[in-house]
Amino acid sequence: MTLADLAATIHARKTADPSSSWTAKLLAQGPEKAAEKFGEEAIEAIIEAVKGDKARLTSEAADALYHLLVMCAARDVTLADIEAELASRASLSGIEEKAARR
Repeated sequence: MTLADLAATIHARKTADPSSSWTAKLLAQGPEKAAEKFGEEAIEAIIEAVKGDKARLTSEAADALYHLLVMCAARDVTLADIEAELASRASLSGIEEKAARR
């Protein structure tokens, strides 16, 4: 599954019955709950990165990406929006881009 596939599935679940879909259930609980779940998964990914367990980090990174996209969908931010933002930064080095934010 690609990130585009995942984003499309999440978008489709926005109108699904919360009793039939974990994604629909998260979205029905509002952006705050989606953000909380993303934070939990991000922390779990950080822990696995520090431990150095590649398989566990891979699993937690997948969870974090999923929950990031759910959180964004809860605020109507699409993967296309994120990709456009990344594209706008592509002509700058990371150092230049970070300095331009100030």
